[in-house]
Amino acid sequence: MEKINFPRKIKVYLPLLVIVVLLVFLMPRSSRFNYDYRKGAPWQYETLIAQFDFPILKTQEQYQRELEQAGSRVIPYYKFDDGVSARSEERLLSIDFGDHVLVRQAVSDALSEVYSTGVISVVSDQSAEATRVSQGGTIYVQIDRRASKVPLSEVYTLDRANDIVREAVASVYPEADADSIYAASGLVGLVAPNLIFDQQTTDLVHEENYDHISPTQGVVRSGLVIVSEGEIVTSEIEQLLDSYKTEYDSNFGYIGPRPLQWIGNILLSCILVLLLFLAMYYCNYRIFEQFNKYLYLLMVFLLSAVGSSLVARINPDMFYMMPFLLIIFYQLAFFSRRMVFSVYFISLLPMLIFAPNGMELFVIYLVAGTVGILVFEYFNKGWLQFVTAFILFVVMVVVWFAFRCVEGLASADYRTVLDMAFGAVLSVAGYPLIYLFEKMFRLVSTSKLVDLSDTSNPLLRQMADKAPGTFQHSLQVMNLADAVARSIDANVALVRTAALYHDIGKMNNPQCFTENETPGVNYHSGLTAKESAQEIIRHVSDGVALAQKHGLPDVITDFIRTHHGTTATAYFLNTYLNQGGDPEDVADFYYDGVKPSTKEHVVLMLCDAVEAASRSLKDYSHESISSLVERIVNGKISDGQLVDADVSLREIAVIKESLKTYLQQMYHSRVAYPKRRVRTNN
Repeated sequence: MEKINFPRKIKVYLPLLVIVVLLVFLMPRSSRFNYDYRKGAPWQYETLIAQFDFPILKTQEQYQRELEQAGSRVIPYYKFDDGVSARSEERLLSIDFGDHVLVRQAVSDALSEVYSTGVISVVSDQSAEATRVSQGGTIYVQIDRRASKVPLSEVYTLDRANDIVREAVASVYPEADADSIYAASGLVGLVAPNLIFDQQTTDLVHEENYDHISPTQGVVRSGLVIVSEGEIVTSEIEQLLDSYKTEYDSNFGYIGPRPLQWIGNILLSCILVLLLFLAMYYCNYRIFEQFNKYLYLLMVFLLSAVGSSLVARINPDMFYMMPFLLIIFYQLAFFSRRMVFSVYFISLLPMLIFAPNGMELFVIYLVAGTVGILVFEYFNKGWLQFVTAFILFVVMVVVWFAFRCVEGLASADYRTVLDMAFGAVLSVAGYPLIYLFEKMFRLVSTSKLVDLSDTSNPLLRQMADKAPGTFQHSLQVMNLADAVARSIDANVALVRTAALYHDIGKMNNPQCFTENETPGVNYHSGLTAKESAQEIIRHVSDGVALAQKHGLPDVITDFIRTHHGTTATAYFLNTYLNQGGDPEDVADFYYDGVKPSTKEHVVLMLCDAVEAASRSLKDYSHESISSLVERIVNGKISDGQLVDADVSLREIAVIKESLKTYLQQMYHSRVAYPKRRVRTNN
């Protein structure tokens, strides 16, 4: 096999350099408070001592409660109106008291008393409500530009002021009926409130009360123990930890030299990209030769890294609803499961750096993604994708619940379950973007291959009409290649589709090939061995031309070029040599093709050769089939056809066994049905 070397083209490394630069700028600019804690769970780290003074932040409940209390402490503002007293005196002077002239002076004195103190109305809804909720029964009275706090008990209500006036009347004529004199004299309605409720000023002061509520309560001094190792995180400790974390992240996240921090970020970015490069290299080093696939994998990794960075900066709680599982689905459409898992694993690593609880998220998505690789093969069409989403949601919940059980269920926030359900649905909703990526990167998805392998496809129907024998041969090769590809974990959909189209060039001259010959007609009669060989070989170039004409993907066209490699048309070559041909002049008998480079290419080449050769067997015993397979496969190896292929000796051995097993099942002996004896009547 060819020795594996690192790619030497500069275009392979330029995208990696771009990703390194982007990752450096995505990296956190300061170190975070890298402790994961939850209320009710034990503190699993060393004793934490405050490295600096920090304020204790109030919890959201405490802050909201103080806001509500501030709203209930409304002290109403009243303006002192001098005009009310003057108007009451004028009205008093206009009243005719008749024989009760002494009443005027008594009432005037009473008015002076109540108005100097202040009369407040309790009839107005605003003032009554303000008075009812005022703290300690106090109000503010504004005289000119000065406001004074006055106990509500020291001002007169309107009813009490009227009582004072009645008492003044009664003091002048104790023997008379004061109420009758009060009513007859027209004193009813004489007293009016001279303290007027000021709604605007009250609201303004109310707002200022909100603004002056502090979000902190107390300070923890440097050197004090915040939490000890193994101590249970109570509500109070959690509040301290939250406060310390906020202060640490905002002001003290990184206290070292800034250049040193940049060096660290650059090293981390290089390590991540190196891991990605090596993952692709060890899974399939030929990926670097398929530049569109290579760029696609880099794009998938970058999407994951950017998504993790943005969510960490916007709201880390959103990590549970992010559709990271789409990384799996976006790769399964184009790559083998080994490649998918490796790239997916590396793509989750940025989450460990960016997310506050990165380890838990990493495990959740790693387990769910691994299950997704297994189930997506069975539930990837139409509504069945929602079955995949449901299975992955259940897996994520189980892993999340396992972490909560370790912490004693005290930290369980069941809203997270809804977030994971939403993320699972997003993983299905975002899958149609695969068709956009397919166009952008000129890739061929599994769904596209399935459509191409539909035998009702116009091009395949045309082959079935023009070259029915070749069409049947292609169907047999497809079924044989399907079984073999599964045995070595190759791309089954790709091999099946390629098998149907590999001999498409035979449509241009179907009678040239034995499987399409009309009985009694020999196309090669009258042709020299060299001419016949050239007619046979031409079906490869004709197939490539037809594939390009009908817009078949390049990945399918590659199979047309490689399914014979650079082998010879053995029948006509041997005929030529047996007839005394020059052994040095045999170039025209060899295919001018390309040697297989992938496992899928190898599978199709061997299945095509074995299926065609098996038709000439007269004995389908286990020994004869085994001998045929060994001869064909070993012949390709000795001829150097697999020298460029990414296939191991172990995989070749598995291919041999799969070929033998399938042919044995296909050509198994059948029961001979006995003939029915015809009875004669004697």
